[in-house]
Amino acid sequence: MSRRPYPSLLPARLRGLATACLTLLLAATMVHADKAPEGIASTVRLTSLDWPPFSGPDLPNRGLSTAIVERTLARAGLMLEVEFLPWQRAVTTGLKAQGRAGYFPEYRTAALDQGQCLLSNPIGSSPLGFAERVAAPVDWRGLADLAGRRIGTVRGYVNTDGFDRAVADGRLIAEPAVDDATNLRKLAAGRLDLVVIDANVLAHLLSTDPALRPLRAALRFNPRLLEDKSLHVCFRPGAEGEALRRRFNRALAHDRPESVLEASRPPP
Repeated sequence: MSRRPYPSLLPARLRGLATACLTLLLAATMVHADKAPEGIASTVRLTSLDWPPFSGPDLPNRGLSTAIVERTLARAGLMLEVEFLPWQRAVTTGLKAQGRAGYFPEYRTAALDQGQCLLSNPIGSSPLGFAERVAAPVDWRGLADLAGRRIGTVRGYVNTDGFDRAVADGRLIAEPAVDDATNLRKLAAGRLDLVVIDANVLAHLLSTDPALRPLRAALRFNPRLLEDKSLHVCFRPGAEGEALRRRFNRALAHDRPESVLEASRPPP
C-alpha cells in the first residue's frame, strides 16, 4: 500500500494537543465585566460546525481551532461562547443573527476578502486535497485533468477559488453532500472518483468514526494538494466587528496558533 503523505491524527496525539491547549486556557485571565474596552462585549458569541479535529462539541476542548480561538480571546480579556451548527446555518447565523460576532474556521477567498467577512489573521492551516480509492488512484497535475471525474464536495463549503470557478463554469463535476463522512462512504462505494477534503479531517474520520474505520485500507489522501489553506475567524462586518478583529489579532500576535497544528504536518 502506498504511504500516506500526511500522518494520521491519532487519538493520543489529539489528547496531547488538547491537554496543552487546556493548560494555556486555564492560565489565561478572564474578564467578567459587562463590557470590555473598545465597546466589545466581554463574551464573544461565535458559531462553528462539527468538523473534527478542528471543531466540534464532542471533541477535547471542542476542537483544535476552538481551543485556539478561546485562548486567544482569553488573552484579550474576552470569553468565548460557541454554538455548533450545520455549516450553512453556522455561516448565516454568525453573520446575521442578533448577538453573534461571526463564525470559524473559514478559508480565505477572494469573495470573502471583498467584504462578506472581516477575516482574522491565520489561526492555523488546512491541507486541502482529495480522498481517493487505493484501488483507483487519480494522477493529475492541473484541474483540467479532473474533467469528467465525479468529485464529492460538502454543500456550502468554500474550496479553492480555481476549483469553485471550474465547478461554476461547468468544467468540473461536483456532487454536493451534507458532510465529509457521507462523501467518503460514496467514494468507497464507487459512486464518486474523488472527494475534496482536508487531510487531517480524513485521517481523523478514518481513525475514529466506527462506520468509516473499515474503509481505512480502501481510502487514502491523494499526494497532490489543491492548496494549503489558512484558517481564520470570520468577524461580522461593521465597526464593532472591526474593533473585535483588531483586539483578536493583537492577542494572536503574542501566540503561535499554527504550532498547535504543526503535528499534522509532514517534516520539510
